[in-house]
Amino acid sequence: MIDHKRRAGDWRPPPDQQRIGTIDLHTAGEPFRVVLSGAPEIPGDTVLQKRRWAEAHLETLRRALMWEPRGHADMYGALVTPPVSAAADLAVLFLHNDGYSTMCGHGIIALATLAAETGMVEVTEPETRIGIDTPAGFVEAWVSVQNGRAGRVRFRNVPSFAAKLDQQIDVDGLGSIRYDLAFGGAFYAYVDAASVGLECDPRHIGAAIEKGRAIKSAVAASAAIKHPFEEDLGFLYGVVFTGPPEQPDSFGRNTCVFADGEVDRSPTGTSVSARLALHHARGEIETGQRIVFESVIGTRFGGTVAATTRLGSHDAVIPEVDGTAFITGRHEFLIDPADPLSAGFLLR
Repeated sequence: MIDHKRRAGDWRPPPDQQRIGTIDLHTAGEPFRVVLSGAPEIPGDTVLQKRRWAEAHLETLRRALMWEPRGHADMYGALVTPPVSAAADLAVLFLHNDGYSTMCGHGIIALATLAAETGMVEVTEPETRIGIDTPAGFVEAWVSVQNGRAGRVRFRNVPSFAAKLDQQIDVDGLGSIRYDLAFGGAFYAYVDAASVGLECDPRHIGAAIEKGRAIKSAVAASAAIKHPFEEDLGFLYGVVFTGPPEQPDSFGRNTCVFADGEVDRSPTGTSVSARLALHHARGEIETGQRIVFESVIGTRFGGTVAATTRLGSHDAVIPEVDGTAFITGRHEFLIDPADPLSAGFLLR
């Protein structure tokens, strides 16, 4: 009798097919696909240089892994490279449906979990420290480890700041919109969800994408967005709609629409960092006070202003964000040169 399953399991792809090995995770519901094999070495003395090289040379790979049929419009991932600073264990480039982001909080939580679970770094209990070089700068993470298993992760992000408060802008179809602009590894415009007829709820996702795109376009076109030191970081990454929490011990709720209408299932680590800077600038939270933010699906991150600092001319904070991630699978993806859809496609 033919053992069909064994035969299929023994199959090996033809040599002309590119093989890409990944481990996938989710952080508070948000996917994170980490490429472990099949990608070329990425040159550059800094992570921003590596990011520029990837933008110029790895678009086909990014689309193949983020877009359908291997991904989807809300997929997210990472390329891991050797570190560029003495304090780091590794460096990372973040991938999404529209390019390469400059920092990703849910990605840091997932990557630290993966590193501790798989032995990518030397693991110590009860907590393992991991240094990570990102395009936005150096980030330090600590993973709770018990009996070899990774638990909650906390990380200290790059300096984050409130760039502009109480701004007004006219948006086609929405009228005059009030927003705040803040940086937490990437720039976000913060808009009260109720002010544009939304709730931070899965039922409103379609409308949130449409309105988020319109607001992002209007804000990005209204004035140059500048980082104090790095030109590559000076762009509007997303729009965060804020609303009241559903859990009594939470501070607030986020719906983050970023990149090309991508919706974060987690509370968004970089937007939590920037939101901490906003609330601290308004005197609404104190240094050392931990607060909790919910995502559009109700998953939660903790956030704390660990310290205050200066970044150029800006009063800034050092945010600490905490959350959990879980490995969901390991995969070997194939790119067949004969496949007309090998580079991927998107349907929203």
